[in-house]
Amino acid sequence: MTKIPYAYTWDVVGDPAAAERIASLGVDAVALAASYHTTRAATPFHPQHRMVNAAHAACYVPIRPSEWQGRLVPPAPSWAPGDSFGAARASLRSVGLPVHAWTVLTHSTHLGSANPDLVVRNAFGDLYPYALCPSNEDVLEYCSTLVREIVTLGEPEGVILEACGPLGFFHGGHHEKTDGADWGKVHQQLLSLCFCSGCLARYAKADLDADRLRAAVKSTVDGPVPSSVEDALGGLAERLRDVRTGIAADLRSLLVKEIRSLAPGAAISVHGNADPWAAGPFATVAPVINEDIDTVVVTCWPGPEASVPGIEAARALAGPDRGLAAYVLTLPPRPVDADALRTEFERYLAAGVDELHVYHAGLASPARLTAIREALSSL
Repeated sequence: MTKIPYAYTWDVVGDPAAAERIASLGVDAVALAASYHTTRAATPFHPQHRMVNAAHAACYVPIRPSEWQGRLVPPAPSWAPGDSFGAARASLRSVGLPVHAWTVLTHSTHLGSANPDLVVRNAFGDLYPYALCPSNEDVLEYCSTLVREIVTLGEPEGVILEACGPLGFFHGGHHEKTDGADWGKVHQQLLSLCFCSGCLARYAKADLDADRLRAAVKSTVDGPVPSSVEDALGGLAERLRDVRTGIAADLRSLLVKEIRSLAPGAAISVHGNADPWAAGPFATVAPVINEDIDTVVVTCWPGPEASVPGIEAARALAGPDRGLAAYVLTLPPRPVDADALRTEFERYLAAGVDELHVYHAGLASPARLTAIREALSSL
């Protein structure tokens, strides 16, 4: 069983004790953020600060203008050194920990706000500026260059791809105020369907009537709660599902080929979901995984009762020869309880995972980190 905690570069850079502290968890590697979205992050252990305000999405390897020829170029972080990934990687390697580049792809409010024609647009015409839509060639070029630069400059032992597909409605926005609308899972999936120019072109190619689809989504979102997307869209659903899963598959295929060409031995993991309508950080990997991916990482928030069915569905897609990882929350609102955390880990292992991806080695308080250490050491 492989154990991988997640961390930000600022958790390690400037803290001489960080690498040893993470290694003391008894883990096998570290998922280190190489590209990440806007966040305000606590740093409970750092000797110099207690908070980092990452004001926009950024890339944590150097930005080489000569390599960024496309329309979308990620900004460098003003709150971190120009190669904070390289500095953190060196520190972690010095204590024997391999580094996997945690790479967030289509989630960038900074780039989406500046390029509204490249973001997800729902059936009502509302834009999701945080969500670059990979149906557009500019977005595919951006993701490909991002991965190429991270692999080339970061030289990681592995790459973990997050938001490897279109994001959708569900998003922890700034002062989010959408809960009161009582939109459940199916409504959110319908509001995640995209009508940007790139998606419209794909719909036309698939002989899918976009106007009819848009009208069906609008009437369903404002009507009775449907049991499923298929129930809501009827005969439109099958072709639409093929288009949607195809968009994610095209992006996966492009990036996996890029990584394999540059670093054939690197481990490739993808945050994924077996639900064909899934969008977001854990985008769909349905109906089949044809790419040379080593591990599928399944979100296990909010806990085992909700997560085990997703693990079982993902295991069926991953097959017996591909790894499956559980992405486990160890932060609030869950209590600080090593025994409960150990029991949760064991349930995921029993359900078919062979890796534990632990969120988060930098954000966890001293008491939580102790609980994580005790839970992992007993497995």
